[in-house]
Amino acid sequence: MSGRYGTFTEEDAHAALELHAPRPDGTRAYRAAFPEELVETVYSDALFRMPSQKLAEANAAAGGTSYLFELCWVAPALGGVLGACHSLDLPLAFGTLDSPVGTQLIGEEPTPEAVALSRELQEAWVRFVTTGDAGWSAHRPGGHLTRVLDTESRTLPYPEQVSRQIWEGHFPAPFDLP
Repeated sequence: MSGRYGTFTEEDAHAALELHAPRPDGTRAYRAAFPEELVETVYSDALFRMPSQKLAEANAAAGGTSYLFELCWVAPALGGVLGACHSLDLPLAFGTLDSPVGTQLIGEEPTPEAVALSRELQEAWVRFVTTGDAGWSAHRPGGHLTRVLDTESRTLPYPEQVSRQIWEGHFPAPFDLP
């Protein structure tokens, strides 16, 4: 949202890795695996992906069931520069494509793809709330299945396996709140 996509500096990368990469080898592993979108990947992993993974793993270990999804659909506003950004799921999940956030991320006239994806996500949430089943295979130890939401959604082994491996045996650090 800051308009810096694709313009991060080496200083930005160093700061992101210092703050978020797991020790002792996360910095090297991230640099080797993600030379192009290093800053975006480190922040996405530390703030969203790995906490969700760890929570699903803990839930499974306690006998619970988790249904993970990763939104990969690119927000069409601003020529797609925001990618599958944070909070894009909100107007999709609540069907508020014409809300201020919806129009900022999706545009004034939602595409047919946006409408279909919104319907898919809403139906999954309602199905989960009413039946306990999101409509795709649950996340299980060893399988790590995730629903990848995109123009053509599908359920796959977790798509960010490299990041998962970097974080194996590590937990994201909590953030201090002001």
